[in-house]
Amino acid sequence: MVQERITDRPANRLNGSGRQRPAPGSSTRAVHGGARRRKAYGALTMPIVQTATYAFNDTQELIDFMDRKTWGDGSDREEYGRYGNPTVAAVESKLAALDGGEDAVLYASGMNAVTSLLLSVLSSGGHVVMTDDCYRRTRQFCLTFLKRFGIETTIVPMGDYAALEAAIIPKKTRFIISESPTNPYLRIADLEKIAHLGKKYRVLTLIDSTFATPVNQRPLEWGIDFVLHSATKYLSGHHDLLAGVVVGQADRIRALRDARGVLGGVVDPQNAYLLERGIKTLAVRVAQQNRTALAVARYLESHPRIERVWYPGLESHPDHTTAAAQMRGFGGVVSFEVAGDLETTGRFIDHLRIPYIAPSLGGVESLIEQPALMSYYEKTTEERLALGIKDNLVRFAIGIEDTDDILDDLEQALAAIS
Repeated sequence: MVQERITDRPANRLNGSGRQRPAPGSSTRAVHGGARRRKAYGALTMPIVQTATYAFNDTQELIDFMDRKTWGDGSDREEYGRYGNPTVAAVESKLAALDGGEDAVLYASGMNAVTSLLLSVLSSGGHVVMTDDCYRRTRQFCLTFLKRFGIETTIVPMGDYAALEAAIIPKKTRFIISESPTNPYLRIADLEKIAHLGKKYRVLTLIDSTFATPVNQRPLEWGIDFVLHSATKYLSGHHDLLAGVVVGQADRIRALRDARGVLGGVVDPQNAYLLERGIKTLAVRVAQQNRTALAVARYLESHPRIERVWYPGLESHPDHTTAAAQMRGFGGVVSFEVAGDLETTGRFIDHLRIPYIAPSLGGVESLIEQPALMSYYEKTTEERLALGIKDNLVRFAIGIEDTDDILDDLEQALAAIS
């Protein structure tokens, strides 16, 4: 008999004293969400089931398995590694519980998650509406690869919901795609407005919530159809694996899982095990990153060598009101503009002692980058400006180091270029 999982308990269930029992908190979800109390061999942690295929004792066992699979009666076993793995399935259950979804499907990377989702749902002649501050590789996929299949994409300004609605083509538009917070300016999408437009025009909605994590934001609670994460980032938290996940309603996720068996973007069980281990500390890591990032943003905003700070926790951010209404924390990334040119900004970064110069974000180590060099090196200053990327822009992905140490490091690096 399968034991009750902690996040199977409804929020309004009564406890022994007759009072309502609240839904589990983020840390409890991260540790116990979606997990069965009893695992194979009595293991406390989910074992790594390191196999590419699964054997049957006899023909009747195979027939019984196929009957259960065909009629949707469920089964705790698999037949082939591309279709499923117990370690991967355990992580998917945890991720669904974290985001408040019915089910989740895990992919080999965040990009594999978004490309597989769109390829699985869209067909020739379809149309996608996307906000302009979405991840550049997602934009690239939609504008170039999907176009080859006769699928058009319209890009609208982030925060312009009138333009977003005007871009929807009834009976043709299949997806509204946005990111919240965005990269690198940390713009915040109004999830309620996007969900409303999706339902009004019967268009599916997708929010890339990588920067927020399920600790700070749960788009499904606002009526969004799909939430996506690059699990490489905060969910893993240790810069040691690649993975992506899509969370949503059970029937939709079931279709995506079937399509994954064809498209092939599976996660190996070793990475799934590492991901589950990382998820268990997600809430405590994000809490520390939230605190430090807010302190860093406030410090930088008051510093004479900084021209502008982009952080949704600051009242100066254009989407602060929206962020405060729908987020539980403002995230661990701070973007800012140094008073100086490309070379001056590089000298500031080189004087920092704590963060590593590297792409990515969300891990225990702080990372810093100059987007003009890290992501847009091949473009001229003028071309970068046309894309909204200034030479003096810095993206600081804060880790779990002590807040005072990070502030001291920033102070000495800024002093070095004064």
